[in-house]
Amino acid sequence: MNTVTQESTRQWQAADAQHFLHPFTDHAGLARKGARIITRADNIYLWDSEGNKILDAMSGLWCVNVGYGQQPLIDAATRQMKELPFYNTFFQTSHPPAIELAELLAQVTPPQFQHVFFTGSGSEGNDTIVRMVRRYWDIKGEPARKVIISRFNGYHGSTMAGSSLSGMKGMHDQGGVIPDITHIEQPHWFEHGRPQNLSREDFGLIAAGWLETKILEVGPERVAAFIGEPVQGAGGVMVPPSTYWPEIQRICDKYGILLVSDEVICGFGRTGHWFGCETMDVKPDLMTIAKGITSGYVPLGGVMVGERVARALIDEGGEFNHGFTYSGHPVACAVALANIRLIQQLDLVRHVREDIGPYLAQRFAELADHPLVGEVQSCGMMGAVQLVKDKAASTLFEPDLEVGMLCRAHCFGNGLIMRAVGDRMIVAPPLVMTRAQVDEMMALIRRCLDLTLAELHQRSWL
Repeated sequence: MNTVTQESTRQWQAADAQHFLHPFTDHAGLARKGARIITRADNIYLWDSEGNKILDAMSGLWCVNVGYGQQPLIDAATRQMKELPFYNTFFQTSHPPAIELAELLAQVTPPQFQHVFFTGSGSEGNDTIVRMVRRYWDIKGEPARKVIISRFNGYHGSTMAGSSLSGMKGMHDQGGVIPDITHIEQPHWFEHGRPQNLSREDFGLIAAGWLETKILEVGPERVAAFIGEPVQGAGGVMVPPSTYWPEIQRICDKYGILLVSDEVICGFGRTGHWFGCETMDVKPDLMTIAKGITSGYVPLGGVMVGERVARALIDEGGEFNHGFTYSGHPVACAVALANIRLIQQLDLVRHVREDIGPYLAQRFAELADHPLVGEVQSCGMMGAVQLVKDKAASTLFEPDLEVGMLCRAHCFGNGLIMRAVGDRMIVAPPLVMTRAQVDEMMALIRRCLDLTLAELHQRSWL
């Protein structure tokens, strides 16, 4: 390591601590430690300012589906910046990138979606969902239908509406929850079904039934929508039982409420279909999209609007008083077009469904024999391992020990980005991953689990 690199890292860390407020961060703690400075990326790898190569098993933040350094996306942004770097889509104005992207999205999304409302992020998309759902019921003459039901430990963004929809206590404690949003328990078999000796399938029906219980508690005439991620991402890659989503669909249909699929993480091939709702065999009225739409190269989000809602907004609703400066940003739309076409060209959705996803599942399942692992789950290019104190009894560690963070530190120290959600260790690697790279990742994961086990013994926590 050369002195220039060391000095550059120290300078960047000092400036970072002095000026940059990071998301979801204890800033005093980060200032003491110093931020890791990422300077370069290619394919599925990152390099930090000290020259360390890191396998990015989280696709940046669930988003770099096509991997880093894809020239078609870089070229698309460059061309668009030269031709039309920005213009808004207010005041009865449009431009080719937004129009072409809307048309392409109508082709790759499920058939009920022929319209899109563009935003700058998934959080803005879910804010739009709240406004759109409530506007829909106003138009239909049922203004009392304002309540939106979500799930504890679900994640739908960190704007005011997004954090309200999210079921994260830490977020609710720092800013509250807007009215008429309520939550039900998550379909987490290991936490709720396993202790009762329920099969996953039986538990899935019971967990879905919590939605009907909540609808009846609130009053069906007041419930507007249910929103959920097909697979809960930031909550710890919670893959629901196969019985869960079809029963959720039946309950929504029974009470006539709108079904919203938050596809910010699950969309654009990650689950082995274009969208997670297709993997779960449900037909939502609205879908939130972001992240994988541009593979994170530039910010873009949106809401796919099903015909039930679109026809009300277009034919009956008049002006919808909602929108953003960057709705349909031309550069973002140009990059999204290039990204989706690259996904099609590389046949990545089939690659995840028939090749690399099943191989990841096979290799991930091998972790079940590790002394620290109580449960293994995967879906497409997403996976989770539940760390446990006692494997035979499936006893969890005390939360204040933060064993997941110990494991994450070993991951960072050994060239692997793996996320800790409590004591669940999760991955969501780029869809372009090869089998050899999966093997490389799995070797690193097992090594980090072994190092965590050794540290726990050293600390006498086992």
